Amino acid sequence: MIHRIDVRVVAPVRDTEVTDRVADAVRNLFPNAEIGEEPGQLVAEAHSMERFSERLHEQEILDTARKQFFARADEDGFAFALKKQAAFEGVINFAVGNPDELGDIEVQVTVIDPDVESFIDHVAPPTEDGQPVD
Repeated sequence: MIHRIDVRVVAPVRDTEVTDRVADAVRNLFPNAEIGEEPGQLVAEAHSMERFSERLHEQEILDTARKQFFARADEDGFAFALKKQAAFEGVINFAVGNPDELGDIEVQVTVIDPDVESFIDHVAPPTEDGQPVD
């Protein structure tokens, strides 16, 4: 199945941070993202979440991911926030509650085709006893 999506990633860049390092944090999870600089932040556009999905499987956090995705989903897509410090290490850690001092990475996914629920099932499939269910 072909998925058509637009992923917009916004990562704040604090005065104390190196812009390239923040870009690396984004690329760790979205390796194909095109990253642009805006005042105080990086904005990246991507059209794939394959690497992100691989990390969710590797880290065995599919259920957590599904909860986060569906919590901020509507008919056009879904959004979630990630801890920047974890992303530096290539680790997915969903940001819930107060943003930390470096700010969280905000991700907005617009699903063009097929539909939001099918795409979430593709990225983070439902699990049974912690194992993905087809």
